[in-house]
Amino acid sequence: MSSNLATKLREGTKKSHTMAENVGFIKCFLKGTVEKNSYRKLAANFYFVYSAMEEEMERHRNHPILSNVYYPQLNRKSSLEQDLSFYFGSDWRETVAPSEAGKAYVARIRQVSNEEPELLLAHCYTRYLGDLSGGQVLKKIAQQAMGLQDGQGTAFYDFQEIPDEKAFKNEYRQAMNDLPIDEATADRIVDEANDAFKLNMAMFEELEGSLIKAIGQMLFNALTRRRTRGSTEAEEQAAAAG
Repeated sequence: MSSNLATKLREGTKKSHTMAENVGFIKCFLKGTVEKNSYRKLAANFYFVYSAMEEEMERHRNHPILSNVYYPQLNRKSSLEQDLSFYFGSDWRETVAPSEAGKAYVARIRQVSNEEPELLLAHCYTRYLGDLSGGQVLKKIAQQAMGLQDGQGTAFYDFQEIPDEKAFKNEYRQAMNDLPIDEATADRIVDEANDAFKLNMAMFEELEGSLIKAIGQMLFNALTRRRTRGSTEAEEQAAAAG
């Protein structure tokens, strides 16, 4: 029995995917506006989300369904630890904490793991395939926007154990499509994936306030410099005329 789960997830989450891309924080990110403080808050939230997801997948590694798509080479926890050390310093563990949206996301992962582990597939699909598909583009944007050297603060996007990302994505999707689950379970996983998109969007929306404040400060600074230059030029012209 084949579930065609990956196909159903792709079709069933198109609307959610589009909505997530149109959240202000992500739209700004894709256009190259990335503010370091907002980004490091997102990395901190991701650390807690991925830690929960990976701990629960490890716990269910021998599960009759989840064992078929257990790929520890996808794990992002250690790479996020590198990034948090870069952004927060060596004592980052005493500094970072999940936001309210981050806590809700982690709580949902723990809940489905305890009540219906198959639903973890929705969270893995939503996060990992997104990271593999657009990760390199986002990495370049982050590096350019924040003036980062290669490898600084962007370890999250580097899948060291996956040399061919396209081939791996095909393998991962095929493994999902081949899962022996019934239609009702597949539908619940698709519903959970749409909820996972909402949980991601909530984290992004939390960051919009910080980003808007940072953009406002940048505009203010630019206008102040312009006015200062204008005043200086006027004084120089007056002095020359005198």
